[in-house]
Amino acid sequence: MKLLSDLAAKGHTVILITHDRDVANNARRLVEIKDGQIVADHPTDQALENPAPPPVAARTIQVPEEGEDTGWTAKEVLEAFRMARRALSANLYRTVLTLLGIVIGVASVVTMLAVGNGSQKAMVERISAMGTNLLVIRPGAPGQRNANGLATLVPDDATAIAKVANVVASVPEYTGGMTARAGNLDYQTQITATSPDVQLARSWEPSSGTFFDQAAMDQYAPVAVIGQTVANILFPGQDPVGRYILLRNVPFQVIGVMSPKGASPVGQDQDDVVFVPLTTGSYRLFGRRDLRSITVLVDDLAMIDETQAMITSLLTTRHQAEDFQIRNTASFIDTLSAMRETMTILLGSIAAISLLVGGIGVMNIMLVNVTERTREIGIRMATGARARHVMQQFLLEALLVSALGGVIGVVLGIGVSLFLTIFKVDIQLTLPPMLLAFSCAFATGLIFGYTPARRAALLDPVVALAAD
Repeated sequence: MKLLSDLAAKGHTVILITHDRDVANNARRLVEIKDGQIVADHPTDQALENPAPPPVAARTIQVPEEGEDTGWTAKEVLEAFRMARRALSANLYRTVLTLLGIVIGVASVVTMLAVGNGSQKAMVERISAMGTNLLVIRPGAPGQRNANGLATLVPDDATAIAKVANVVASVPEYTGGMTARAGNLDYQTQITATSPDVQLARSWEPSSGTFFDQAAMDQYAPVAVIGQTVANILFPGQDPVGRYILLRNVPFQVIGVMSPKGASPVGQDQDDVVFVPLTTGSYRLFGRRDLRSITVLVDDLAMIDETQAMITSLLTTRHQAEDFQIRNTASFIDTLSAMRETMTILLGSIAAISLLVGGIGVMNIMLVNVTERTREIGIRMATGARARHVMQQFLLEALLVSALGGVIGVVLGIGVSLFLTIFKVDIQLTLPPMLLAFSCAFATGLIFGYTPARRAALLDPVVALAAD
């Protein structure tokens, strides 16, 4: 009523239809109608107590011409923001339910991307630890299974491969499971008979002691270098260097302990190993002169395919048959790239679905708001608000909900990600995924809030005022 009185004082003619006598008494002139007939027409007490102000000059309403700028002003946006904040605060329970969809969507995106990036980083580190510029040669023709028992590779093959261009190291290996004993402790582990170049090929150095050298190879020395897992089990709380382990009742002196390597990309414990000289292992442990594999370290990764072709030609000539298989570990890079793309698509799809659900929730609630506040919209339009003012209010309400939900969702996602680290889950939190999730939430509010806002802006003031 104060707003209507102010408008009348400024020279507007205000006609108010009401059945409430108290409301009618706010007017200066009271016209009573009964059964379609005027039964009374007289000034009210309000008019008698407060004489009418002098008439003001008629004003011309400026209707914008077609194409004239009717954009939002800072003052209009600020007022719309205040009204949107009050409207959301008035129905707090509904606002919280609307927020919930956005919060869950954004939090799930942040958490999944953190877990996905952490897993990818861990996988890259493990593959890099193995080396991506390696060629692994195994016995058996291409495609042949269960070829470990074949004796098609010999140490001389490794010596010949070492002379091929672009080859840094050629490492012969024979591996097998065996029980290692130290004192009254026994442990089943993997024995790898190899050459000193295995350190170079695997980028793996001892953390204590030293690795055996070529002299130990030539002298068939009974020395061993053990992995961290073997050291922890056979020599708990002790320094293994200088002590002895029994392999097939042959005493081997431990001259070094390898630095921790962790699990391989396939989950195998790389620290569960004992390295011995190839000559000693072949003669005193395995009783075989053939090899299980030859690991080739390539200098220039860009020429790894050409190097593989030269090695294939060399071994085919030596064996008079292609009785071997070469695996190019550089293919791990392509596999990893494909996995990244697949994971990105998967996470992007989940994020889109989560935010789509949240956006639909925002749109549903805003449509309900428009329906319930039809009379409010009608009153605003009847008192001078234009369509863009109504659109500003409802669009800002949707944006406020989405922005607030995005912030809460990002914080919740960070909290959940940090909580998962307690369970040894690989996590990598970076800023871009958080900004992406928040931006998507904000865009969701803009997109799904536009339709309800436009619907509110297009309401007919007369129909809106007559709504129940």
